[in-house]
Amino acid sequence: MSARFSFQLAATDGAARTGVISTPRGEIRTPAFMPVGTAATVKAMLPESVAATGADILLGNTYHLMLRPTAERIDRLGGLHRFMNWDKPILTDSGGFQVMSLAALRKLTEEGVSFKSHIDGSKHMLTPERSMEIQRLLGSDIVMCFDECPALPATQDRVAESMRLSMRWAARSKDAFGDRPGHALFGIQQGGVTQELRAESAEKLREIGFDGYAVGGLAVGEGQEAMFGVLDYAPDMLPADRPRYLMGVGKPDDIVGAVKRGIDMMDCVLPSRSGRTGQVFTRRGVLNIKNARHQDDPRPLDEDCSCPACRSYSRAYLHHVFRSQEIISSMLLTWHNLHYYQELMAGMRAAIAEGRFAAWEADFHAGRAEGDLPQLS
Repeated sequence: MSARFSFQLAATDGAARTGVISTPRGEIRTPAFMPVGTAATVKAMLPESVAATGADILLGNTYHLMLRPTAERIDRLGGLHRFMNWDKPILTDSGGFQVMSLAALRKLTEEGVSFKSHIDGSKHMLTPERSMEIQRLLGSDIVMCFDECPALPATQDRVAESMRLSMRWAARSKDAFGDRPGHALFGIQQGGVTQELRAESAEKLREIGFDGYAVGGLAVGEGQEAMFGVLDYAPDMLPADRPRYLMGVGKPDDIVGAVKRGIDMMDCVLPSRSGRTGQVFTRRGVLNIKNARHQDDPRPLDEDCSCPACRSYSRAYLHHVFRSQEIISSMLLTWHNLHYYQELMAGMRAAIAEGRFAAWEADFHAGRAEGDLPQLS
């Protein structure tokens, strides 16, 4: 195990990259997908099961954990890793996005954001300094700067003002983070879909200096075409010798497109949330287990998948337990989706290392274009 945080690039294929992030808690193979453990749990999954899917790192939500059970309580109980029984790396977001999207009666100032909890209406203030303190109490391995992220579409002036505020907060986050060997602080590039603003943000972040860099402010309503348009230039604005993290993405084809454009890390609630709502990701695209066509089908979700849901259960059974609202449905479908996402990442890592990413990508899109298996007559 490394005593420090470091990133080693192993191979590139076009803009796509594969490598390893080393931390005191273990290695993260990139490109990496991080399952989201919002409230110190990946919903419907045991930590051991998440690890069994191939996940090297989880994401925890600062906003949710600061409100319940509180960062101070988690710290008293030995930190987030011990609290949730996950001994691999954890990345925590800054809380900024959730404050903007979930909190009521929020007020934004230069100092930070005051808001009322969506849980009980209690009043809180989140600043760059407080965000760094909460993430230190949680004990996360990768800490995110506190930033502000306006929903798109927004006016150019609003995006520019927000980005510059985030850059001032990034400098304050760096000061408050201090010297924490073995822990990393990532800066977050903002600027909406405007290349000049993205360049200004990247320049400021490089000036401050971070262990890794995120492309923020995407997957907030701009659509895939606009997102890819930004990713065609934004990763190259960030240091090549540091990990690049695209926040809150996404669907399988979003992820493949992001890796193709030089992204190393991603997170999204989609595989776990979809599992709970009966949406299943497979090599042949997306299927909905609640549809009646599956009720007499003895076949697995995906014949080439080795997850427990595909190894041991039929579509007919999975349809039945979903329609019956049995808990095992969320467990098995979430496991399958997370397994599929990790296999996607492993496939891309191997393809990049072997210089055949373009062929792998073509096969990925061809498989999804086939659609689900024909219905049994």
